[in-house]
Amino acid sequence: MEMENMDGLCVTDCERCPALVESRSRIVNGTGPEDASILFLGEGPGANEDEQGEPFVGRSGSVLDDALRDVGLARADVRITNCVRCRPPENRDPTKEELSNCRGYLEREIDLVDPDIVVTLGKVPSQHLLDRSVAVTKEAGSVSDARLGESSRRVLVCLHPAATLYDRSQKEAFEETIRQAAELAGVSDESSGQSRLGDY
Repeated sequence: MEMENMDGLCVTDCERCPALVESRSRIVNGTGPEDASILFLGEGPGANEDEQGEPFVGRSGSVLDDALRDVGLARADVRITNCVRCRPPENRDPTKEELSNCRGYLEREIDLVDPDIVVTLGKVPSQHLLDRSVAVTKEAGSVSDARLGESSRRVLVCLHPAATLYDRSQKEAFEETIRQAAELAGVSDESSGQSRLGDY
């Protein structure tokens, strides 16, 4: 796939999906360290993300930030990106074609960042990477290997942070999966044995 529109980790301009070109106000690239050990993968930008140019801002972003903080991580420690980088109209799911148009950018980003674990937030990214139907509520916390570009990656299925806003019982499962991600990537502070209360 032609990657001429990708400057390092940023897609600078792309016109592959006419409907998305029309509905976006900008391309929303991933954020976070270029060598993060955890990469979170969402579906696509919503209204807030399109406006601010960053993934997972707004309510879902706050839920994610809180869960990260609980395991001793900050947003600045992780990479966050989306399957598609442009906001779909009316926040609909991206189509198969749109997902595949953006796939090369995603694979390149994951190759460059080279994370220890890729955490898929919700159904669309989980199905996109695992290439099968995924029952996220049942499979949250499960780790699979997925072929991405040239390499195989460990993928951890996670609920979408928004799920916790509508269903409190999902909150614990979500937080548990984030904790698991930190442990799998070896960036958890659980093992240091120190009380984390003093950190704030």
